[in-house]
Amino acid sequence: MTIGLASRAAVSTCVLCTAGLLVLAPAAGSTAADSGPSPGSGPRVTKAAPAELLYRRGTQVRPHRKAPELPELSAKAWLVADARSGDVLAAHNAHRKLPPASTLKTLFALTVLPSLPAGIRHTVSEKELRGIGPGSSLVGVAEDRTYRVSDLWNGVFLNSGNDAVHVLAALNGGWRVTAERMEAKARALGARDTRVTSPDGYDAPGQVSSAFDLAVFGRAGLKNPEFARYCKKRFALFPARDGGSYPIRNTNRLLTGADDVEPYEGLVGIKNGYTSHAGHTLVAAARRDGRTLVATVLNPQEGGAHAVYEEARELLDWGFAAAGRVDPVGSLDALRDRPLTGPEAETGPARAEALDDGGRAGAVWAVAGAALLGGAVVGVSLRLAWGPVPSER
Repeated sequence: MTIGLASRAAVSTCVLCTAGLLVLAPAAGSTAADSGPSPGSGPRVTKAAPAELLYRRGTQVRPHRKAPELPELSAKAWLVADARSGDVLAAHNAHRKLPPASTLKTLFALTVLPSLPAGIRHTVSEKELRGIGPGSSLVGVAEDRTYRVSDLWNGVFLNSGNDAVHVLAALNGGWRVTAERMEAKARALGARDTRVTSPDGYDAPGQVSSAFDLAVFGRAGLKNPEFARYCKKRFALFPARDGGSYPIRNTNRLLTGADDVEPYEGLVGIKNGYTSHAGHTLVAAARRDGRTLVATVLNPQEGGAHAVYEEARELLDWGFAAAGRVDPVGSLDALRDRPLTGPEAETGPARAEALDDGGRAGAVWAVAGAALLGGAVVGVSLRLAWGPVPSER
C-alpha cells in the first residue's frame, strides 16, 4: 500500500455520471500496492509511482506483502534511496522546506570542489575571515597562515569549519557569487527546494532545503572521487598557527563512534549539521553487499542530540532489509534538467512539478479523462496540494 498522510483532492466536473467515474478511477490511481501475484499469474509487475507522490505530506512507502515494517521516526522529514538507481524507497515530507544547517556544505562542496585543485596553496587574509556567524563551528583557520586547499576541505568535511568555507568561497569568487552558483548547481541536479543565502549552512533568512534535495546532493557527492574521499575521513591533521599541526576528528558520530554512538557498519560518510533553528540534521550513506543507500534525517523531535544518528541507523537498516520488497515512491532523478546516461540512467517516475518559492507544493495537474454519455462530454481535473508549510519553532 501507499501511505500518504494529509493529502486532499479537489475535483470539478461539468457532468458527473457513471461513465465519468469509470474514467476517473484509473487516472487517480490506487494507493494500494500489489499484495503479490496470484498463483500461476507469472512474475510481479512493478507499478510506477505517481509523479506527485513525494509532494504529499506524511510517509510514503509502497511495500510488498512481506516487506519489513518502517521504523517510527520523529524527524520532521526523512528519506532513504538507492544511490545507484536513484529510486526512493520511502520518505516522509520529502519536499518540505526546512533549514539544512551544515548538511548544506554538501552542495557547497559539489559546487566549489571542481574549480579549486587540492594542491593550491593560499595565504589567508583578514578580509576572508570576516562575517563568520556567532557560534559557528570553526576548524581554526588563521589570518596570514598559508594552507593547501586540501587542508581547508578537511576543515569543511571533518570539523564543519565555517572559517574554511569562507576562505574557499573567497577563492571561488566571493560569498554572493558562491551562493548563486550553489543554487544553479542545485537546479541542474534537480533539487528545486533549496535556497542559499549563507553557503556554510549558518541560519539565515530564507535559507532552506529538503530531505529530497539533500539526498540528491549526497548521492551526487558519492560520484565525485574527491568528495567521497573527504566525506569518509575520520581523522586528519590541520595546520596550526605556529607552523605545526593538530588532529581533527569528523563530527559525524555515526562514522567515528564518538560520544557512545555506535558506528554504523559500512558507512561511507557524508555530512551532519546542527543549528538552533535547524536542529540536528544528517545526510548519511552506507554500502553493504554491493548496494549503497543514501538517507536524510532532518530535525528529530525526540531522543536528544544523538537521535539524528539513531534514526538514520534505523532508516538505513530498513532500507537494506527492504531490498526487492518495496516499489519506489519516486526518483532522485525525477526533476533533473536533462536525463542521465549510462549506469546513471534515470529509472524513476516521470518528472514532477517543483515547489514554489512560498513553501507551497506546486500544483500537480492530470487530466483524468472524459466519457461520452448521451452526447455529453465529461471533463475532469485533479489537483493535489499540500497547503502552506507549518511555521518552524
